[in-house]
Amino acid sequence: MKILFTGASSFSGMWFIEELANRGHKVVALFSTRLEDYKGIRLQRVKRIENCCTPIYNCRFGTSTCLDAIEASGPFDLFCHHAADVTNYKSPDFDYVEALKSNTLNIKKVLGKLKEQQCRKLLLTGSIFEQREGLCSEPSQAISPYGLSKGLTSDVFEYFSLLEGLHLGKFVIPNPFGPYEEGRYTSYLAKCWLQKTKAGVDFPLYIRDNIPVSLLAKSYATFAESLMEEVGFSKFSPSFKPEKQAYFVEHFSKEMQKRWGLSCEYEVKNQVNFPEPRVRINSDLINPLDYHWNESSAWDELADFYLATNSK
Repeated sequence: MKILFTGASSFSGMWFIEELANRGHKVVALFSTRLEDYKGIRLQRVKRIENCCTPIYNCRFGTSTCLDAIEASGPFDLFCHHAADVTNYKSPDFDYVEALKSNTLNIKKVLGKLKEQQCRKLLLTGSIFEQREGLCSEPSQAISPYGLSKGLTSDVFEYFSLLEGLHLGKFVIPNPFGPYEEGRYTSYLAKCWLQKTKAGVDFPLYIRDNIPVSLLAKSYATFAESLMEEVGFSKFSPSFKPEKQAYFVEHFSKEMQKRWGLSCEYEVKNQVNFPEPRVRINSDLINPLDYHWNESSAWDELADFYLATNSK
C-alpha cells in the first residue's frame, strides 16, 4: 500500500512507520514542523525513520500545505491520522476545544481530496483514556481533557468518513512503553536503577495495559492491512498483559536485573488515592506468536536503550 501518515515524530508513530515500511508499504510521512526545529528524543526518532519513509516537513494536518502534499504525492491507498494536539496534555487546563480544531482542521477538504484519488480507507489512532473506550471499573468517561479531545476527534472522523462513503478504522492505544519514549514512568524506573537508587511505585493498584511498543506496532500494521474499502467502521483495541502496576514493575525489575546485573529495587507505596479508575484496559487480547514477536529481544533492546541514554 501507499500510505499517508501524520504524527510521524511521535513515540508510537515512529514505531508504526518503521513496521509498515518493513512490511513493504510505501509511507509518506507528514512532520508538523521543520527538520531543524526537532530536538532531543524527537530528533532521534525523526533520524531513525527518515530513510524508511518519504518525509514532508512543516506540514500540519488540514493546512494548505497538507492538501498540496496529498495532491502532489498521491494517490494513496490508506490515510493514517496518528497526529494529535498534545500540548500540555497532562494539564487539567488542557484546551480540548483548540485540540479538537487542530486534530480535525479542514477534515471535509482532506477527506474529499483523498476520495478524489480513490482512497477509501482511513485509520485513526485513539486512546484508552477517551470517553467510551476500554474496559473500566467505573463509567468510561474521559480521564482528562486530553482524553476528551481524542474522543471528540473520533466522533468527528466517524461522522465525516461515513458522510464521504469511506471506511474508518480506529486503533486504540493503551499504555505503550519502549525505546525512544519521552521521559515517562519506565524511564524514571530505569534512571533510578542505573543510578542504584530505589524507585517508588505510587499507584500499585491501578490495573493497566502496559504493552511493548514493538508489539503494539506489529498489531497496528496488521490491523491497517486488514481494513476493507467498503463503507463502515471497525475498531481494534489491543491488550497484552493487563495487570496491577505493582506486578508490572516487578516484571520490569526482573528483566532489567538479568541484563544489567543490578538489584533494581523499588518500594511499593500504600495507594489510598484513585484520581483515575482502578481498571482501564483494552478489550482485544492479543497473542504475540500471531505477530512473530520475540519478547526477550524487546527487553534486550529496551535495556540497551536505557543504558545508552543514561550514560550520556
